[in-house]
Amino acid sequence: MFISRHLHRATLDAMTKAPGKRPLGLLVAGMALVAVLFHPVGAQAQAAPRDVAIGSFADLVDRLLPAVVNISTTQTVKSSQSGPEMPQFPPGSPLEEFFKDFLERQQGGGGKNPDAPSRRANSLGSGFIVDPAGYIVTNNHVIADADEISIKLHDDSVFNATVVGRDPKVDLAVLKIDPGKKVLTAVPFGNSDEARVGDWILAIGNPFGFGGTVTTGIVSARARDINAGPYDDFLQTDAPINRGNSGGPMFNMKGEVIGINAAIISPSGGSIGIGFAIPSTLAMPVIEDLRKFGKVRRGWLGIRIQSLDNDMAENIGLPDQHGALVAKVDPTGPGQKAGLKDGDVVLKFDGKDITEMRRLPRYVASTAIGKKVDMVVWRDGKRQTVSATVGEMPEDPAEARTKGKAEPAKPQPGKDGQMVLPGTGLTVSTLTPQLRERFGIEDENKGVVVTDAKPDSPGAEKGLRPGDLIIEADHKPVRSPQDLAKQIEDGRKAGQKSLLLRVENPQQLRYVALPLAEGKPRK
Repeated sequence: MFISRHLHRATLDAMTKAPGKRPLGLLVAGMALVAVLFHPVGAQAQAAPRDVAIGSFADLVDRLLPAVVNISTTQTVKSSQSGPEMPQFPPGSPLEEFFKDFLERQQGGGGKNPDAPSRRANSLGSGFIVDPAGYIVTNNHVIADADEISIKLHDDSVFNATVVGRDPKVDLAVLKIDPGKKVLTAVPFGNSDEARVGDWILAIGNPFGFGGTVTTGIVSARARDINAGPYDDFLQTDAPINRGNSGGPMFNMKGEVIGINAAIISPSGGSIGIGFAIPSTLAMPVIEDLRKFGKVRRGWLGIRIQSLDNDMAENIGLPDQHGALVAKVDPTGPGQKAGLKDGDVVLKFDGKDITEMRRLPRYVASTAIGKKVDMVVWRDGKRQTVSATVGEMPEDPAEARTKGKAEPAKPQPGKDGQMVLPGTGLTVSTLTPQLRERFGIEDENKGVVVTDAKPDSPGAEKGLRPGDLIIEADHKPVRSPQDLAKQIEDGRKAGQKSLLLRVENPQQLRYVALPLAEGKPRK
């Protein structure tokens, strides 16, 4: 549109420079340009399908608008600055950033002032009615830390809302208003799994305080992971979504909610055509739990997993790198009772293929507590089926991992000594009290510790760093540098391309496929 308008303007300017004269060459060139821009070229263009054209969205919008609400929140915050406060502007206003920089310069960098008075802060968002009884869905971040929540309907009537429940992990919240005698319009959920890339969608919300704003676009992509939480599975859209759209619905052409608008990627705070919505299939179980229990009851297996790379898959004989590698089975979890083992690769869960590691946590979390499911795992070079009863995720899974754990053993003096493993770039050492203290290794942990990893070496390229504790090699325990050296030597003799190491540090427990190269260990 910008190009065609620009060219049209340039043509008019050129033609009006000489009043009363119409240059023939320019006129012909302009006609040719129009033909190129707007006339189909070739048989393929002429055969383009006609059913892609759509009519007006007006009838659909008339039906949906009454169900979408504007949400405004108020909270009390203590001012962190002395001197005048920054004026309140609509979210995203360029004046907001200007005044912030100006006041920080005037106040010496915005120093803290413990005696500064409290002030009221306001924010805006969107939501939609899912039950005529007054239940409203929005994002958790829209109402987080709010002292007061106000709901404004499409007819401008206003109600105070209470929080029924909220879930920060998926960024959803359920609110409740008392509609009295007012009849509310609710909208149904659709199946986001049926949405295809290229399908039309409608987004309705409250961007920059302009309530009842309708934008259109398509589903741009599915199953996006934007590192917003442990269950990321966003729908991506090019429909304009801006500040204040958060919590608003994404509709399909049937008028069903297939997503809850939650995030955008933008260097300026405004829409650049990359927006994300929580899919309805992920949201619906969460919303149901929030309404019933005020919290989310998630399924739990009690395992810690990681993704596979090509070297790992080749090491264990897996034809491809699909699946979720079990790095640790919690001793008190359902996975332990089902017989899952460290090093298993989960290929299927309850009939669903685990094409990516991150899909397993979502599938497990959305499974009904107490349900018995079959899992296909890769173990000892072949597929096996394991049955597990899904448990309820504890409030803090880390506490569940340590519950009932035996008291740590007293530290035992280790033998001083270290070993260089040629061809790997690694130097490893037996554990000593000094090394445990230096790298924060728990007293009960056993193995050999990496004390050096040369840059650009095979070990460093696989992410091994000083402080990593090597526990196992090809599923055999490692208790000394000699154990590891023998495993490497045996692997080379057997023609293995890599050695599967089980590695732990204070941040994570994982498997690493260490490439094997020729070389003899040096003490």
